[in-house]
Amino acid sequence: MPTRTQILVKGIVQGVGFRPYIFSLARRRALKGQVLNNTTGVLIDVEGEGCTIEEFIKEIKTNSPPLSLIESVERNDNLDLAHYEDFRIVESASNGKKFTPISADISTCADCLKELFDTEDRRYRYPFINCTNCGPRFTIIEDIPYDRALTTMRDFAMCAACRREYENPLDRRFHAEPTACPECGPRLSLTNANGREVRLDAGEDITGNIRLLLSSGKIVVIKGIGGFHLACDALNREAVERLRQRKYREDKPFALMAKSVDVIKEYCLVSEAERFLLESERRPVVLLEKRADGVIPEAVAPRVNTLGFMLPYSPLHYLLLENLDRPLVMTSGNVADEPVCYEDEDAIRRLNKIADYFLFHDRRIHIRTDDSVTRVRLGREMILRRSRGYAPAPVKIAFKFEREILACGAELKNTFCLTRDSYAFLSHHIGDLENLETLRSFEQGIEHYKRLFHLRPEVIAYDLHPEYLSTKYALALDESQTKIGVQHHHAHIASCMADNRIEGEVIGVAMDGLGFGHDGRMWGGEFFVADYLEAERIAHLAYTPMPGGAKAIREPWRMAAVYLHRALGDDFLNLQIPFAENLDRRSWATLKRMTETGTNSPETSSMGRLFDAVSSLLGLRNAVNYEGQAAIELEAIADPRCIQRYDFEIAAGGSIIKTEAIIRSAVEDLLDGVSPQKVSSKFHLGVAHLIAEVARDTRDKRQLNRVVLSGGVFQNMLLLENVCRTLRRDGFEVFTHSRVPTNDGGISLGQAVIAGAHLASGRI
Repeated sequence: MPTRTQILVKGIVQGVGFRPYIFSLARRRALKGQVLNNTTGVLIDVEGEGCTIEEFIKEIKTNSPPLSLIESVERNDNLDLAHYEDFRIVESASNGKKFTPISADISTCADCLKELFDTEDRRYRYPFINCTNCGPRFTIIEDIPYDRALTTMRDFAMCAACRREYENPLDRRFHAEPTACPECGPRLSLTNANGREVRLDAGEDITGNIRLLLSSGKIVVIKGIGGFHLACDALNREAVERLRQRKYREDKPFALMAKSVDVIKEYCLVSEAERFLLESERRPVVLLEKRADGVIPEAVAPRVNTLGFMLPYSPLHYLLLENLDRPLVMTSGNVADEPVCYEDEDAIRRLNKIADYFLFHDRRIHIRTDDSVTRVRLGREMILRRSRGYAPAPVKIAFKFEREILACGAELKNTFCLTRDSYAFLSHHIGDLENLETLRSFEQGIEHYKRLFHLRPEVIAYDLHPEYLSTKYALALDESQTKIGVQHHHAHIASCMADNRIEGEVIGVAMDGLGFGHDGRMWGGEFFVADYLEAERIAHLAYTPMPGGAKAIREPWRMAAVYLHRALGDDFLNLQIPFAENLDRRSWATLKRMTETGTNSPETSSMGRLFDAVSSLLGLRNAVNYEGQAAIELEAIADPRCIQRYDFEIAAGGSIIKTEAIIRSAVEDLLDGVSPQKVSSKFHLGVAHLIAEVARDTRDKRQLNRVVLSGGVFQNMLLLENVCRTLRRDGFEVFTHSRVPTNDGGISLGQAVIAGAHLASGRI
């Protein structure tokens, strides 16, 4: 006997071929009814024999499209029959309160790639080929439901052939909203640095011309899916150095793109887990260990032991890399410290002094999105920058948010986070909020997410630092909204807890460059007993002045001199080590007066600044030109064979961690001729031992066995792996980041879950 059932599927089910999948599945089972996108997911109304409907639902749950992510399947049975005559896809319903997770941008699928190079296919060599299983999503969507009229593809009317595919339920492009072909879709154009079009002969291959330009040492700006890239031949040292000069990017490593893993293996070691990440549909930049015999110019990634590689993720990339057995530099299309360009005119205005040529296309990008950056640690993915391929997919949280929250994040590596139900919509990477252009991107991003998911936040969470632009933005919002300031390092710990879906009290270790503390000082080497509501500070590095404030971050020699003076007094000036011998005495005298009088010398407990000081002490880096550079180069030189360590002194009943002993030990080693490589290793192992020692003491006092590690310092793989190994050997359950960044890119998630916990407890 026929019955009728309505099925609501929630999750990432729009823009991933879910409706065509349901249509085909229903037809195979001779079911009748309809399927449509609505504002909460995909709604299926089906009639047929009860046992057939049960099998239908079971297959939906177990064999859904590869890009979908089903969060729930709700059903309503025993409805009156509607007497459908067939099964069809109907127009999306756009009324009601909108809330539908949507897909990130997806790399070109195998079927489209095969067609791209098939001389008999009508999309042969078409750089915008896509289908329901791949292509742009987030970067072209202006609103939901996900229909062509609400994307930037509405600028292109489908030709008759594309329309037939789009309307054919048995076609792979059935209701593929970005579908197009050479007759009706976006097109490429080549211009010079001033934006004047370069005319090509009829039938001349534009991507082949770009390959020739790159091979001849030219720098080409390439418009991609979420913004512009700056590209050059990675093996051409002069081209790479010229790109650095023009982009004002002195040392920060460039990202690379190669056509295959086999090409990447010529320059890096690639594990199976890393290969899986490289070839995944997300196609992030994956940090890989350099081969000792690799021939990549040092200028690509100076004085570090990793390279960031990605594989092609758009048809245009595949065409550009065709027959190219060498990597390309493929770095963000921006000037240093500015957000990536994504609009044509803006790109010409901002990049014309860098580029020799521009490769444009006329498909509008609605929202800029950088490449994601990730790596593998102990077989597990560790996201360092969560953007293209990941955003805007939400992070599922272990509890429900009672009200909608906007968390504004930190100043550096900014993301924001919006919440509803048990979803945290962690934004794509915004960047460092240090200029108006990035602030504008931050504000536009928030409005886009609010519009995209119809969110109306009632609670605003922000960092305690009064000078952060994200904090000023939060405090300037409508006074009717409830606002809560969240301490930076508590947010770090909460972010890692949410990442791992754990609740209750933990031992929290937060180590980074700096964050505003409750006492008005700059924290960064912190131990807590924490949950989502509270973070009790149980231990921290002893406070040390930062002479010059932010200048001490840019010039690590200042911190090295201060730590040396604290450990050895003025006698450090007489040490027969290069740092002391080369130190300008007049500059040191000025710094000493500043620290003694407290003039522009804020105090910090930052572990990041201690790493900087040791790097400078070893002669690696007296000034930096990108965040974390001194610590990164310190890690890069460490001798992995070394098993000795330096020991910190823990004072004040276990709450104050003093640095004098390790500085003296490092100096003694240098005077005895111990290599900087071994000194680096002994320092790293000393920090790992310190963390384990404080954790053991806390376990004894508080009966806690879970340790949460968060903060930018834990991007250091040598430190992180030694910490985890030591803690687990001691029987601790250790939690690190995976789905969201351990750096400040995860702060907004921590702010959001802390605000959510305060709401649930009735504190706000």
